[in-house]
Amino acid sequence: MFYLSRHLVYYPNIMKKVFIAFCLSLLSAGTPVAMDVNRIDPPFWYAGMKNPELQLMVYGKDIAGSTVSVNYPGVSLQSTVRLESDNYLLVYISLDKNVKPGKLELTFTRGKKKLVKEYEIKAREKKSCERTGFDASDALYLLMPDRFANGNPDNDQITGLSPYKVDRNDPNARHGGDLAGIEKHLDYFTGLGVTALWFTPVLENDMEGGSYHGYATTDYYKVDPRFGTNEEYRSLIAKAHDKGIKMVMDMIFNHCGFGHLWIKDMPSGDWFNNPDYEGNFVQTSYALPPMVDPYASQQDIFLMNDGWFVKSMPDLNQKNPHVYRYLVQNSFWWIEYSGIDGIRMDTYPYADYTAMSRWMKELNDEYPDYNVVGETWVTEPAYTAWWQKDSKLSAPLNSNLKSVMDFSFYDKINVAGDENTSHWGAGLNRIYNNFVYDFLYPAPEMVLAFYENHDTDRFLKEGQDLDKLKQAVTILLTTRRIPQLYYGTEVMMNGVKQKSDGYVRKDFPGGWEGDSQNAFTTSGRTDIQNRSYDFYRTILNWRKGNDVIAKGDMIQFAPQHGVYAYARRYKGKTVWVMLNGTDAEVNLPLNYYKEVLEGVKQGRDIITDKAIAFGEELKMTPCESLIIEW
Repeated sequence: MFYLSRHLVYYPNIMKKVFIAFCLSLLSAGTPVAMDVNRIDPPFWYAGMKNPELQLMVYGKDIAGSTVSVNYPGVSLQSTVRLESDNYLLVYISLDKNVKPGKLELTFTRGKKKLVKEYEIKAREKKSCERTGFDASDALYLLMPDRFANGNPDNDQITGLSPYKVDRNDPNARHGGDLAGIEKHLDYFTGLGVTALWFTPVLENDMEGGSYHGYATTDYYKVDPRFGTNEEYRSLIAKAHDKGIKMVMDMIFNHCGFGHLWIKDMPSGDWFNNPDYEGNFVQTSYALPPMVDPYASQQDIFLMNDGWFVKSMPDLNQKNPHVYRYLVQNSFWWIEYSGIDGIRMDTYPYADYTAMSRWMKELNDEYPDYNVVGETWVTEPAYTAWWQKDSKLSAPLNSNLKSVMDFSFYDKINVAGDENTSHWGAGLNRIYNNFVYDFLYPAPEMVLAFYENHDTDRFLKEGQDLDKLKQAVTILLTTRRIPQLYYGTEVMMNGVKQKSDGYVRKDFPGGWEGDSQNAFTTSGRTDIQNRSYDFYRTILNWRKGNDVIAKGDMIQFAPQHGVYAYARRYKGKTVWVMLNGTDAEVNLPLNYYKEVLEGVKQGRDIITDKAIAFGEELKMTPCESLIIEW
């Protein structure tokens, strides 16, 4: 036995099969072997799902040698799958469409030993058609739970987890923010006017160092205890819903964390891509274009898709049908259990394209009005459009992904913020040109735009240029996109990634007891912070329920005299946006815009609530932003 197990390290595929055969021969000879069930994923399921198939991943010492029977009306056993590790057993059952909620019995038998486990089928709280995702009527607010607010200091240090430290002076350590802290400030979000919250991942990251950002999942069915519990997450979402706030969950199908049980006891040799048995680590190239490149080499595609994101994040093999089913069910389970209103899928192109297309098809079939946005980090519009559902660019297999992230907009608005709009191609001309390529998108209004997030420099860099920030906010919140904001910039938080990611992920001022400043309150903010906050609040609350912004068409004009202007129109109503992209005063002739302004004498500036008259020309102050409606 020692000889066989020792050689598993060096010859895993062959020797594991030999080892399994050897163990089975011992069983047939009557050798007693322990049998136990430690957990089952998913921990429970729901009646009435459109797909009747349910995969149960059973964990337990030597459980693979068991036979399984199911006793419950409307539930039948379809198959059992034994993997290379004896400590897993996949049980596939089928649930009749009329199966009733209740507790079924799973009986595991091995020789004379029997083990009975109850498994609950719950009633769904909502029908599929009642689950509506986020869209262009929403404004998403992205935050990192560890860096937003600490509502429960008792969960900062959790015994039994891998070593980590809580140190707010270290930008790369955990800082103690949690779900309780977010719940404490729900009124802040409603006052600001955002309609949806997107948290970076909240699931367990039991990794050495703490993995404060959440992108190294070690348990797909458990909220990280340093953030709270599953029930606290569920309760937070319910309370957010009561205040009119949706919740978007960050998920990762591409990889998990190295601390996951699947690494400690690998279910099978093909559970991961390039499982690194002999130290032959294969890292992704991070080069995403090969996926859409008609001339791409298989080597480039292999490195991009099958390499590990980093050494601490093993690359899951979605081509394995059991891995695929596990991940799909996990996404459905969180929708049903927690009530999340949408999903942001991390590192979307790095996972297997066919598997992700199938997942999106299944999800769209189950939840027709739901939404998922995929992270597609390339700044060329054609690349982004290639990934959107029904794109003519990505034939023959439809991605089925409704929303994609507009990294082109992010790139161009950040460059434009450092330039004067003085000649063709510079400044706000870049924004104009970004929208020129909307003909590539099947649904431009379902593209998610942003000018910063947790992986980028903050828009303000290390400065405090409020006028430039106002222009970025104005464009983001009035154009034909789903807008995403990043926590704290409304109170002028800044930072760059030059030192580390932690410098763009600073703590929100006032989120911790004893903070010297409390930016959650008017009195706790400085003058410039209040001016910024009030600007955000005015536009965000104005756009709530505004069909012109959510549903209207768009007509844009090439920048003239340094001014970029565009109109949004819907059912006889118009929103007219004008941005002076220069640091000088401009007397702008208005005849150029007569197809929008003809017959219109004046409109109301929604920021100042003052009338704006349309004569032969309009005087605009340096870097001025106007949102005028009539």
